[in-house]
Amino acid sequence: MANRLNRPEILAPVGDSERLDAALLYGADAVYLAGKQFGMRLAPANFDLEELAAGVQKAHENGTKVYVTVNILPRNRDLPALPEYLSALQDIGVDALILADLGAMSLARRYAPKLEQHISTQMGVVNYESARVLYEMGAKRVVLARELSLEEVAEICAKVPRELEVECFVHGAMCMGFSGRCLLSTYLTGRDSNHGECAQSCRWKYRIIEETRPDAIYGVEQDENGTFFFNAKDLNMIDHVAALAQAGVSSFKIEGRAKAPYYVAVTTNAYRQAVDGYIASGCASDYRPERWLAAELDTISHRPYGTGFYFGEPEQYPHSNTYIRSWQIAAVVTGYRDGRLQLQQRNRFLVGDTLSVLIPGDKPFDLTVTEMTDGEGTPIEAAPHPTMAVQLPFSHPLPIGTILRRKAD
Repeated sequence: MANRLNRPEILAPVGDSERLDAALLYGADAVYLAGKQFGMRLAPANFDLEELAAGVQKAHENGTKVYVTVNILPRNRDLPALPEYLSALQDIGVDALILADLGAMSLARRYAPKLEQHISTQMGVVNYESARVLYEMGAKRVVLARELSLEEVAEICAKVPRELEVECFVHGAMCMGFSGRCLLSTYLTGRDSNHGECAQSCRWKYRIIEETRPDAIYGVEQDENGTFFFNAKDLNMIDHVAALAQAGVSSFKIEGRAKAPYYVAVTTNAYRQAVDGYIASGCASDYRPERWLAAELDTISHRPYGTGFYFGEPEQYPHSNTYIRSWQIAAVVTGYRDGRLQLQQRNRFLVGDTLSVLIPGDKPFDLTVTEMTDGEGTPIEAAPHPTMAVQLPFSHPLPIGTILRRKAD
């Protein structure tokens, strides 16, 4: 099936203004973010209304759309403040609301009628009839449940109105609760996942106690360290962008509003290059991205990768809840002057180190630090101080915000 758009949209996660800058620089078609209320992620800094207005202006100047999450499952106590917030979002000029509740949809029609309505994965859309009904209620887009196979996704795309956009997750952490609706955190900690306060209880280590044997603690596997049996592998669909596009998916969504700017930059850049390669191939069904793109996704902090439910039941990762972390940001480009890159240090690096330059829109390249100076031009052997100004000799300018990274110690 031909895609609903000329090319699938790359939708990047944004938790604050620094992550927004990374998403814009590295090629996002659209970003999704939250205000200080009504969003399902409280861990990121998020945006107050003034910051959001500035962010929307910056994104629109870049040709990038902004979608705002209003996707908690609101209780009665949440409703009185919602109309004013929705009206404010419309006044700011955001492009769409991401909604997970029928009542919130109704209020959005009344108080923010100019904004597109995107239906959150939290609503758990798993069939074409539900998608059709939501379209008839005013939805412009549905974010399908993550529990669907690729075959089911394709059938939904084929049987809904062509005007209805279909968004699917392509990368990031997987939730053990159906479509993110989890009560485990609430039960164990009192932190309501459906109000953005998830304690990630699914990542904890568990053992079993049988009721009549309270002194006997059993490992779920025969392992003295217990097991993380709720812990899912991270999703990674970089090798399957052609299959998703051929299925009719309009938007490729990257999970991770609580992740670091480096994560946003790398994932956005990788999927941008993969989709652009797919388009350049003439939308060939057998297109496969260049191997360096898959390698790029190994440089970010992640759990072992899988393909979620797209090709069968997802694999769990019961052995550990730790992340694989092999690279770190060394510095970020802030300018260019007199043949030298102007940098802001993020992690210690030394003369003699080889840094990898994550260039927007292209394959990374290596840069060996043969000499460097501080912000005043004094020669130095190391950049040890957080956010210190550093200058490196280089032949030409690089885009402001370009990341220089190094292998983690």
